[in-house]
Amino acid sequence: MALEFEGNLVKVLSEVTGQGKNGAWVKQDFVLETEDQYPKKACFTAWGDKAAELKTFSLGEKLRVTFSIESREYNERWYTDLRAFRIDQVGASSSVSSSAPAQNQGSSAPRQAPPVADLPSFSADDQDLPF
Repeated sequence: MALEFEGNLVKVLSEVTGQGKNGAWVKQDFVLETEDQYPKKACFTAWGDKAAELKTFSLGEKLRVTFSIESREYNERWYTDLRAFRIDQVGASSSVSSSAPAQNQGSSAPRQAPPVADLPSFSADDQDLPF
């Protein structure tokens, strides 16, 4: 399963190299930050050729990363990696995410509310919820 994440490149960590049974390897971690009202950061790992490709981008550039999630266990602890297998620069024409609210896209049109049929209904019996 491939996932995508868009954000500005805010940090590139040191390159890590090593030798394994299949030969030499290289990896580099980097951090993207979203442009949402409450920005989120995510740290991705670029392996091999993707680590070299990462050097072509500058801090502050808006990137789109296609990645996979992989977790592994070590000493009864779980570690999760976001493995980048495609890194693209987002063009200036698509600098605003399509999921951003309309007022952030420079449009004066109000956002439409969802249809009434999609909204949940609550009754007096629902007041004893555990949260």
